[in-house]
Amino acid sequence: MNKKIKTEAVDHLFQAILTLKSEEDCYKFFEDLCTINELLSLSQRFEVASMLSDKKTYLEIAEKTGASTATISRVNRSLNYGSDGYDMVFERLSED
Repeated sequence: MNKKIKTEAVDHLFQAILTLKSEEDCYKFFEDLCTINELLSLSQRFEVASMLSDKKTYLEIAEKTGASTATISRVNRSLNYGSDGYDMVFERLSED
């Protein structure tokens, strides 16, 4: 875990997110919390990570998501050298 983001405010935000019980709850909360562009950027990065995990090429990912090669590279770096958060979520999603 990155110690730079471990704050009381971030803890409080994550506790709030953990109370969400449905996709509809998520839409309501995140539409209030984020701008449309922030939410679209988050979802784009998640889609990029999913496609990288599925061994798609940068070109395929850029064409499908509209992400820049810089964004794809940044997400790839997180997949390879990050906290394994993406992998944890992908594994949990595959269990459903």
